[in-house]
Amino acid sequence: MFAIQHQYIERDSGKVCTEHLCADTAVKFLYSSARENAPVLFRAVVSAWGSSLLGYINYETILGAKVSWGKGHLQSFNINLDECVDGPARLNTTKKVFERKIRFWECRPMPDDPCAIVSPSDSRVIPGSFCETSSLFLKDKFFTYDELLGCGKREWLHAFFQGNFAVFRLTPEKYHYNHTPVAGKVVDFYEIDGDYHACNPGAVVTVVTPYSKNKRFVTVIDTDVPGGSKAGLVAMIEIVALMIGKIVQCYSEERYDSPQKVCPGMFLEKGFPKSLYRPGSSTNVLIFQKGRIRFAEDLIRNMSRQGVESRFSKGFGIPLVETDLKARSFLAQAIDNK
Repeated sequence: MFAIQHQYIERDSGKVCTEHLCADTAVKFLYSSARENAPVLFRAVVSAWGSSLLGYINYETILGAKVSWGKGHLQSFNINLDECVDGPARLNTTKKVFERKIRFWECRPMPDDPCAIVSPSDSRVIPGSFCETSSLFLKDKFFTYDELLGCGKREWLHAFFQGNFAVFRLTPEKYHYNHTPVAGKVVDFYEIDGDYHACNPGAVVTVVTPYSKNKRFVTVIDTDVPGGSKAGLVAMIEIVALMIGKIVQCYSEERYDSPQKVCPGMFLEKGFPKSLYRPGSSTNVLIFQKGRIRFAEDLIRNMSRQGVESRFSKGFGIPLVETDLKARSFLAQAIDNK
Protein backbone atom coordinates (compact mmCIF):
# COMPACT_ATOMS: atom_id res chain seq x y z
CA MET A 1 0.00 0.00 0.00
CA PHE A 2 1.35 3.44 -0.95
CA ALA A 3 2.09 6.08 1.70
CA ILE A 4 0.02 9.26 1.52
CA GLN A 5 2.92 11.40 0.31
CA HIS A 6 6.60 11.27 -0.54
CA GLN A 7 9.03 13.85 0.78
CA TYR A 8 12.69 14.60 0.18
CA ILE A 9 15.32 17.11 1.31
CA GLU A 10 16.47 19.91 -0.94
CA ARG A 11 20.23 19.95 -0.63
CA ASP A 12 20.91 23.64 -1.23
CA SER A 13 18.39 24.90 1.33
CA GLY A 14 17.94 21.92 3.65
CA LYS A 15 14.17 22.23 3.29
CA VAL A 16 11.82 19.26 3.43
CA CYS A 17 9.79 19.22 0.21
CA THR A 18 6.76 17.18 -0.83
CA GLU A 19 7.03 15.63 -4.27
CA HIS A 20 4.18 16.01 -6.71
CA LEU A 21 4.03 12.48 -8.06
CA CYS A 22 3.07 12.52 -11.73
CA ALA A 23 0.20 10.18 -12.63
CA ASP A 24 0.27 8.77 -9.10
CA THR A 25 -3.32 7.50 -9.30
CA ALA A 26 -2.58 5.68 -12.55
CA VAL A 27 0.60 4.16 -11.10
CA LYS A 28 -1.30 3.01 -8.00
CA PHE A 29 -3.87 1.32 -10.24
CA LEU A 30 -1.22 -0.28 -12.45
CA TYR A 31 0.92 -1.60 -9.58
CA SER A 32 -1.92 -2.76 -7.36
CA SER A 33 -5.22 -3.54 -9.08
CA ALA A 34 -3.90 -4.23 -12.59
CA ARG A 35 -0.82 -6.13 -11.39
CA GLU A 36 -2.93 -8.40 -9.20
CA ASN A 37 -6.16 -8.68 -11.20
CA ALA A 38 -5.09 -8.09 -14.79
CA PRO A 39 -1.55 -9.43 -15.11
CA VAL A 40 -1.75 -9.57 -18.91
CA LEU A 41 -2.50 -5.84 -19.04
CA PHE A 42 0.26 -5.12 -16.54
CA ARG A 43 2.83 -7.08 -18.55
CA ALA A 44 1.74 -5.33 -21.75
CA VAL A 45 2.16 -1.86 -20.24
CA VAL A 46 5.66 -2.47 -18.84
CA SER A 47 6.86 -4.19 -22.00
CA ALA A 48 9.02 -2.35 -24.55
CA TRP A 49 6.07 -2.12 -26.93
CA GLY A 50 3.63 -0.82 -24.31
CA SER A 51 6.08 1.69 -22.86
CA SER A 52 6.95 3.04 -26.32
CA LEU A 53 3.27 3.39 -27.18
CA LEU A 54 2.57 5.37 -24.00
CA GLY A 55 5.58 7.55 -24.69
CA TYR A 56 4.45 8.18 -28.25
CA ILE A 57 0.97 9.19 -27.11
CA ASN A 58 2.31 11.50 -24.42
CA TYR A 59 5.15 13.14 -26.32
CA GLU A 60 4.68 12.70 -30.07
CA THR A 61 0.96 12.97 -30.83
CA ILE A 62 -1.36 15.96 -30.62
CA LEU A 63 -2.25 14.92 -27.05
CA GLY A 64 1.27 15.63 -25.88
CA ALA A 65 3.22 17.43 -28.57
CA LYS A 66 0.88 20.40 -29.03
CA VAL A 67 0.82 21.53 -25.40
CA SER A 68 1.23 25.29 -25.01
CA TRP A 69 4.48 25.55 -23.09
CA GLY A 70 4.48 29.25 -22.26
CA LYS A 71 6.81 30.87 -19.74
CA GLY A 72 4.31 30.50 -16.92
CA HIS A 73 3.68 26.83 -17.70
CA LEU A 74 7.40 26.06 -17.70
CA GLN A 75 7.95 27.89 -14.40
CA SER A 76 5.00 26.04 -12.82
CA PHE A 77 7.00 22.83 -13.32
CA ASN A 78 10.02 24.42 -11.59
CA ILE A 79 11.90 24.62 -14.88
CA ASN A 80 14.43 27.45 -14.66
CA LEU A 81 14.31 29.27 -17.98
CA ASP A 82 17.43 31.25 -17.19
CA GLU A 83 19.60 28.13 -17.43
CA CYS A 84 18.12 26.74 -20.67
CA VAL A 85 20.07 27.01 -23.92
CA ASP A 86 16.81 27.56 -25.83
CA GLY A 87 14.13 30.09 -24.89
CA PRO A 88 10.41 29.40 -24.29
CA ALA A 89 9.54 30.05 -27.94
CA ARG A 90 11.61 27.03 -29.00
CA LEU A 91 10.60 24.84 -26.06
CA ASN A 92 7.11 24.54 -27.53
CA THR A 93 6.42 20.80 -27.19
CA THR A 94 6.53 18.37 -24.29
CA LYS A 95 9.32 16.39 -25.94
CA LYS A 96 11.51 19.48 -26.43
CA VAL A 97 11.02 20.50 -22.81
CA PHE A 98 12.11 17.11 -21.49
CA GLU A 99 15.11 16.96 -23.84
CA ARG A 100 16.19 20.55 -23.17
CA LYS A 101 19.82 21.53 -22.94
CA ILE A 102 21.14 23.81 -20.21
CA ARG A 103 24.23 25.96 -19.84
CA PHE A 104 25.77 23.47 -17.43
CA TRP A 105 29.18 25.09 -17.80
CA GLU A 106 27.67 28.12 -16.00
CA CYS A 107 24.80 26.82 -13.86
CA ARG A 108 26.12 23.42 -12.72
CA PRO A 109 29.48 24.22 -11.05
CA MET A 110 31.79 21.31 -10.37
CA PRO A 111 34.34 20.86 -7.53
CA ASP A 112 37.93 21.67 -8.48
CA ASP A 113 39.30 18.59 -6.71
CA PRO A 114 40.25 16.01 -9.39
CA CYS A 115 39.42 13.21 -6.91
CA ALA A 116 35.90 14.48 -6.24
CA ILE A 117 33.12 12.27 -7.63
CA VAL A 118 30.11 14.21 -8.87
CA SER A 119 26.43 13.56 -9.38
CA PRO A 120 25.60 12.30 -12.87
CA SER A 121 22.21 14.01 -12.98
CA ASP A 122 19.70 16.44 -11.55
CA SER A 123 18.00 13.86 -9.35
CA ARG A 124 17.10 12.58 -5.90
CA VAL A 125 19.74 10.32 -4.43
CA ILE A 126 20.07 7.60 -1.81
CA PRO A 127 23.58 6.25 -1.07
CA GLY A 128 24.06 2.69 0.13
CA SER A 129 26.42 -0.22 0.66
CA PHE A 130 26.48 -3.93 -0.09
CA CYS A 131 28.65 -4.58 2.99
CA GLU A 132 26.77 -5.78 6.08
CA THR A 133 29.25 -4.04 8.39
CA SER A 134 28.47 -0.65 6.82
CA SER A 135 26.00 1.80 8.36
CA LEU A 136 24.72 2.29 4.80
CA PHE A 137 23.87 -1.40 4.31
CA LEU A 138 20.82 -1.49 2.02
CA LYS A 139 21.15 -4.84 0.25
CA ASP A 140 18.28 -5.71 -2.11
CA LYS A 141 16.30 -2.55 -1.36
CA PHE A 142 16.28 -1.32 -4.94
CA PHE A 143 17.88 -4.07 -7.00
CA THR A 144 19.53 -7.46 -6.91
CA TYR A 145 23.28 -6.95 -7.18
CA ASP A 146 24.14 -9.74 -9.60
CA GLU A 147 21.09 -9.09 -11.80
CA LEU A 148 21.79 -5.37 -12.01
CA LEU A 149 25.31 -5.85 -13.37
CA GLY A 150 24.38 -8.95 -15.37
CA CYS A 151 24.67 -12.49 -14.05
CA GLY A 152 27.18 -13.39 -16.77
CA LYS A 153 29.56 -10.57 -15.86
CA ARG A 154 31.55 -12.45 -13.21
CA GLU A 155 34.57 -10.15 -13.56
CA TRP A 156 32.53 -7.10 -12.49
CA LEU A 157 30.50 -8.99 -9.89
CA HIS A 158 33.79 -9.88 -8.22
CA ALA A 159 35.32 -6.40 -8.64
CA PHE A 160 32.40 -4.59 -6.97
CA PHE A 161 31.71 -7.17 -4.23
CA GLN A 162 30.74 -5.48 -0.93
CA GLY A 163 31.20 -2.06 -2.50
CA ASN A 164 29.08 1.08 -2.29
CA PHE A 165 26.35 2.40 -4.54
CA ALA A 166 24.13 5.42 -5.09
CA VAL A 167 20.64 5.44 -6.66
CA PHE A 168 19.67 8.61 -8.56
CA ARG A 169 15.96 9.00 -9.39
CA LEU A 170 15.10 11.51 -12.11
CA THR A 171 11.57 12.91 -11.99
CA PRO A 172 9.80 13.98 -15.22
CA GLU A 173 10.47 17.71 -14.90
CA LYS A 174 14.22 17.23 -14.44
CA TYR A 175 16.99 18.01 -16.91
CA HIS A 176 17.45 14.61 -18.59
CA TYR A 177 21.06 14.62 -19.76
CA ASN A 178 23.41 12.42 -17.72
CA HIS A 179 26.95 13.62 -17.05
CA THR A 180 30.10 11.65 -16.39
CA PRO A 181 30.62 11.31 -12.59
CA VAL A 182 34.34 10.50 -12.84
CA ALA A 183 37.25 10.74 -15.24
CA GLY A 184 38.70 7.52 -16.58
CA LYS A 185 38.96 4.95 -19.34
CA VAL A 186 35.93 2.92 -20.43
CA VAL A 187 36.80 -0.77 -20.02
CA ASP A 188 33.35 -2.20 -20.76
CA PHE A 189 30.02 -1.04 -22.14
CA TYR A 190 27.03 -3.35 -22.56
CA GLU A 191 23.25 -3.52 -22.64
CA ILE A 192 20.98 -5.75 -20.53
CA ASP A 193 17.45 -6.33 -21.78
CA GLY A 194 14.46 -6.01 -19.46
CA ASP A 195 11.12 -4.33 -18.74
CA TYR A 196 10.07 -0.68 -18.44
CA HIS A 197 8.76 -0.35 -14.87
CA ALA A 198 7.83 3.09 -13.54
CA CYS A 199 10.24 4.98 -11.24
CA ASN A 200 7.44 6.35 -9.06
CA PRO A 201 8.43 5.52 -5.44
CA GLY A 202 5.19 3.56 -4.99
CA ALA A 203 6.03 1.38 -7.97
CA VAL A 204 9.58 0.86 -6.74
CA VAL A 205 8.48 -0.46 -3.35
CA THR A 206 5.72 -2.61 -4.90
CA VAL A 207 7.91 -4.47 -7.39
CA VAL A 208 10.74 -6.32 -5.66
CA THR A 209 14.17 -5.02 -6.86
CA PRO A 210 12.68 -3.24 -9.91
CA TYR A 211 15.87 -1.58 -11.12
CA SER A 212 17.47 -4.95 -11.88
CA LYS A 213 14.38 -5.95 -13.88
CA ASN A 214 14.41 -2.95 -16.24
CA LYS A 215 16.39 -2.58 -19.45
CA ARG A 216 19.70 -0.86 -18.72
CA PHE A 217 23.09 0.16 -20.07
CA VAL A 218 26.26 -0.46 -18.06
CA THR A 219 29.46 1.54 -18.46
CA VAL A 220 32.48 0.37 -16.43
CA ILE A 221 35.16 3.05 -16.03
CA ASP A 222 38.71 2.55 -14.77
CA THR A 223 39.66 5.71 -12.91
CA ASP A 224 43.11 4.46 -11.80
CA VAL A 225 44.68 5.66 -15.04
CA PRO A 226 46.63 8.84 -15.82
CA GLY A 227 44.21 11.76 -15.57
CA GLY A 228 41.60 9.62 -13.81
CA SER A 229 39.70 10.29 -10.59
CA LYS A 230 41.63 7.65 -8.54
CA ALA A 231 38.47 5.90 -7.31
CA GLY A 232 39.12 2.44 -8.74
CA LEU A 233 36.54 0.90 -11.02
CA VAL A 234 33.20 2.72 -11.26
CA ALA A 235 30.08 1.27 -12.88
CA MET A 236 27.54 3.74 -14.23
CA ILE A 237 24.18 2.09 -14.93
CA GLU A 238 21.51 3.95 -16.89
CA ILE A 239 18.08 2.39 -16.40
CA VAL A 240 15.03 2.88 -18.61
CA ALA A 241 11.57 3.45 -17.16
CA LEU A 242 7.95 3.63 -18.22
CA MET A 243 7.70 5.79 -21.38
CA ILE A 244 11.50 5.97 -21.73
CA GLY A 245 11.88 4.57 -25.21
CA LYS A 246 15.60 5.05 -25.60
CA ILE A 247 18.83 6.11 -23.93
CA VAL A 248 21.01 8.01 -26.39
CA GLN A 249 24.76 7.80 -25.79
CA CYS A 250 26.09 11.24 -26.74
CA TYR A 251 29.36 12.00 -24.94
CA SER A 252 30.76 15.44 -25.71
CA GLU A 253 33.73 17.35 -24.31
CA GLU A 254 32.64 20.70 -25.77
CA ARG A 255 29.23 21.53 -24.37
CA TYR A 256 26.81 19.44 -26.48
CA ASP A 257 28.86 19.58 -29.68
CA SER A 258 30.13 16.59 -31.69
CA PRO A 259 28.44 13.87 -29.59
CA GLN A 260 30.01 10.41 -29.66
CA LYS A 261 28.77 6.95 -28.74
CA VAL A 262 30.46 5.56 -25.65
CA CYS A 263 32.65 2.52 -26.33
CA PRO A 264 35.51 0.61 -24.66
CA GLY A 265 38.86 2.33 -24.92
CA MET A 266 37.47 5.89 -24.73
CA PHE A 267 38.75 8.24 -22.07
CA LEU A 268 35.90 10.15 -20.44
CA GLU A 269 36.53 13.50 -18.79
CA LYS A 270 34.49 14.25 -15.66
CA GLY A 271 31.34 16.35 -15.75
CA PHE A 272 30.55 16.26 -19.47
CA PRO A 273 27.28 15.15 -21.10
CA LYS A 274 27.33 11.37 -21.58
CA SER A 275 23.78 10.33 -22.46
CA LEU A 276 20.21 11.51 -22.79
CA TYR A 277 17.03 9.88 -21.54
CA ARG A 278 14.07 10.21 -23.85
CA PRO A 279 11.06 11.88 -22.10
CA GLY A 280 9.77 10.57 -18.78
CA SER A 281 11.45 9.69 -15.51
CA SER A 282 14.30 7.28 -15.07
CA THR A 283 17.15 6.15 -12.81
CA ASN A 284 20.93 6.08 -12.65
CA VAL A 285 22.92 3.81 -10.36
CA LEU A 286 26.62 4.22 -9.59
CA ILE A 287 28.54 1.30 -8.09
CA PHE A 288 31.97 1.68 -6.48
CA GLN A 289 34.57 -0.78 -5.27
CA LYS A 290 34.86 -1.45 -1.56
CA GLY A 291 36.94 1.11 0.31
CA ARG A 292 37.49 3.42 -2.66
CA ILE A 293 35.05 6.28 -1.94
CA ARG A 294 33.53 8.23 0.95
CA PHE A 295 30.07 9.74 0.43
CA ALA A 296 29.34 13.37 1.29
CA GLU A 297 28.28 13.58 4.94
CA ASP A 298 25.10 15.56 4.30
CA LEU A 299 23.72 12.84 1.99
CA ILE A 300 24.23 10.19 4.68
CA ARG A 301 22.82 12.41 7.42
CA ASN A 302 19.71 13.27 5.40
CA MET A 303 18.83 9.60 4.86
CA SER A 304 17.85 9.24 8.52
CA ARG A 305 16.41 12.69 9.12
CA GLN A 306 13.39 12.65 11.41
CA GLY A 307 10.01 14.13 10.53
CA VAL A 308 10.22 13.33 6.80
CA GLU A 309 7.65 11.04 5.18
CA SER A 310 9.15 8.79 2.52
CA ARG A 311 7.72 5.86 0.60
CA PHE A 312 11.17 4.28 0.83
CA SER A 313 12.14 2.70 4.14
CA LYS A 314 14.95 0.79 5.81
CA GLY A 315 12.39 -1.57 7.29
CA PHE A 316 10.33 -1.47 10.47
CA GLY A 317 8.76 1.78 9.27
CA ILE A 318 12.02 3.76 9.41
CA PRO A 319 12.03 6.27 6.50
CA LEU A 320 14.82 6.25 3.93
CA VAL A 321 15.06 9.86 2.79
CA GLU A 322 16.31 11.12 -0.58
CA THR A 323 18.33 14.29 -1.13
CA ASP A 324 17.64 16.42 -4.20
CA LEU A 325 20.91 17.48 -5.83
CA LYS A 326 22.22 18.91 -9.08
CA ALA A 327 24.28 17.33 -11.83
CA ARG A 328 28.04 17.83 -11.35
CA SER A 329 27.64 18.63 -7.63
CA PHE A 330 29.80 16.88 -5.03
CA LEU A 331 28.77 13.28 -4.32
CA ALA A 332 31.78 11.53 -2.82
CA GLN A 333 35.53 11.70 -2.31
CA ALA A 334 37.82 9.15 -3.92
CA ILE A 335 40.13 7.23 -1.62
CA ASP A 336 43.35 6.38 -3.44
CA ASN A 337 44.55 3.29 -1.56
CA LYS A 338 46.62 1.80 -4.34
